[in-house]
Amino acid sequence: MTVRTEPILDATGTPVPVARTLHWGRWAGAAAALAVAGWLAYLVVVNPRLDWSKVVEYLADDRILAGVWVTIEISVVATALGLVLGVLIAIMRLSYNPVLRGLAGGYIWFFRGTPVLVQLIFWYNLAYLFPELVLKIPFTMIGLKWDTNEVMTGFTSAMLGLGLNLAAYFAETVRAGIQAVDKGQTEAAYALGMTPAKRMRVIVLPQALRIIIPPTGNEFISMLKTTSLVYVVAGHDLMTNASQIYKANNLIMELLIVASLWYMLMTAVATFLQGRLERRFGSDAVRLVRGGGLAARVLPKATA
Repeated sequence: MTVRTEPILDATGTPVPVARTLHWGRWAGAAAALAVAGWLAYLVVVNPRLDWSKVVEYLADDRILAGVWVTIEISVVATALGLVLGVLIAIMRLSYNPVLRGLAGGYIWFFRGTPVLVQLIFWYNLAYLFPELVLKIPFTMIGLKWDTNEVMTGFTSAMLGLGLNLAAYFAETVRAGIQAVDKGQTEAAYALGMTPAKRMRVIVLPQALRIIIPPTGNEFISMLKTTSLVYVVAGHDLMTNASQIYKANNLIMELLIVASLWYMLMTAVATFLQGRLERRFGSDAVRLVRGGGLAARVLPKATA
C-alpha cells in the first residue's frame, strides 16, 4: 500500500488543510492505564509498613553486594557450560548415527521435562547416592577420591543444575541455527575437501552465530533471574543472602525490593550487552541491496 505524503492542493494550487482524526478511545485507555499504574505505585510508596530508608541502607550492604557477585558468577559459568554442551548435543542430534541422535534426544527430553528446582536439590544431595567421588585409571590402582559433600557445595550444585538444564535449551537453539545455514555452504565445503569437523567449525557455526546469539542473550538474562532458585541449596547468591537477612530482622518486603532492584539492574546491563552483540554480528550478515528492480547479495569482506 502506498501512503501519499504530498499535500493536497485545490484548484488555485493552495494546500488544503487536513483535519486530524482524534482517537478519544486511545487517549481514554492510556489515561486509565496510567491512573491505575500510578495508584498502585502510590499505594506501595506511601505504605506506612514499608521502610524505604532500610531499602536504601541494604542496597549497598556487603552481604547483598557479595550475593550480587555470586549471582553473576553462577550465571556466567552456567551459561558457558550450557552453551558448550548445547553445541555438542546439537551436533549429536544432527548426526547420521542413530545412537548419538537418540542420546541427544534423551538428554534434551530429560532436562527439559524435569523442573530446575528438582535438579538443583538432586545435585546438592548427590552424597546420598555417591558418598565419595572416585576418578580411577582403568586396570590400575591409580586414582583420586573426594568427599561428595565437600565437592557438591551450593555453588557447584547451582552451576551443574543450571548449566546442564540450560544445555538442553541451547541444543535446540544451536540446532535451529545450524539448520538455517544454506545447504550450498555445506556442499561447497565438501567440494573443497573439508572434513565434517572442519566444515562445522569454519563454515557452518560462524554463520549460525547470527541466529544463535539473540536467543542466547535471552537465555542469559533469564538465567540471572533463575539463580534466585539457588537459595534452596544455600548458594550464597543474591536471593540467598537477602533471605538470610530478612529472616534475622523481619524486613521481608524491604529486602525483597532490594533484591528486585539489583536483579533489574543486572538485567538492564545484560540487555545492553546483548544489543551490542547483536549489532556486532548483524553487521556481518548477508544483506540485500535493491537497485534497478534487482536484488544483489552482498557478502562480508574476506579476511586474510
